[in-house]
Amino acid sequence: MDEWFEKQRSELLQIIGKHAPEDGTSVTPVPGLRLIRASRTSEPVYSVYEPSLCIVAQGSKMVILGQEVYQYDPSSYLTASVHLPITGQVMEASQETPYLSLQILFDMSQILEVIQASGDAIRAGNETSRGLKVSRLNDTLLNAVLRLAKLVDTPQDIPVLAPYAMREIIYRVLQNENNASLKQIAVIGSHEQRIAGVVEKLNRDFAQPLRVEELAAEARMSTSSLYDHFKEVTGMSPIQFQKQIRLQEARRLLFSESIDAAEAAFQVGYESPSHFSREYARMFGLPPVRDVRRLRSSLCQ
Repeated sequence: MDEWFEKQRSELLQIIGKHAPEDGTSVTPVPGLRLIRASRTSEPVYSVYEPSLCIVAQGSKMVILGQEVYQYDPSSYLTASVHLPITGQVMEASQETPYLSLQILFDMSQILEVIQASGDAIRAGNETSRGLKVSRLNDTLLNAVLRLAKLVDTPQDIPVLAPYAMREIIYRVLQNENNASLKQIAVIGSHEQRIAGVVEKLNRDFAQPLRVEELAAEARMSTSSLYDHFKEVTGMSPIQFQKQIRLQEARRLLFSESIDAAEAAFQVGYESPSHFSREYARMFGLPPVRDVRRLRSSLCQ
């Protein structure tokens, strides 16, 4: 890494450290900007990534999508182009050198505006690619991200300057051919844009029975085409995707509300509590009650 890159990273590190003084995620007054801090390595954390850009200023993180592993650190960045159920784990962190990162949430209308302004041809593409990418971080993108992050210290400038900084960030991300998925999903009529609609529906209606034929009809695809393109974008089949969303939501319900495993199972769409418990244990390593007990115990340490 060159001196200029390291100087910018150091500035970003100071901003995140200042405005995220405690472990966890801090929402900032800058629309779409979140700051994350962790003072120790973590157990696997299950969540759904929103369309976003993630940059690590210090430490490293591993993300698992389906059967694929992605790792990024201060030399790289991660982009998600659709809502994806992932497993995340902070790999490098300590009290003295905490993991510090930021996440910038994307809006598809912003992406489309940037594409139109850049003069690129807007057409429905037939190619699909993975909705999660790790790319090498360069000076120009880091500089744009730094200018957005600096606005946290000057809130009066946010309404005027944040939209311009966000447009440049999106533009720099789209310049990288590795992020073609993010570009295609904003294009109405593309295969990726249709799959994004299916992903949104599965995230919203996860408790409903999965009927691939109906999803395919809504996406204006054959069932085989839907299956192929969906797996290309998400790394899993529609039923595997729905299962992860259901089990993550069930875990959240069990942890945050006073309900038993059977009730959680029914709320997320399972008809058989025993089937639910088997799939839950397969994903999280323990049956529901024991897993929640472990989660609560870890928070008390």
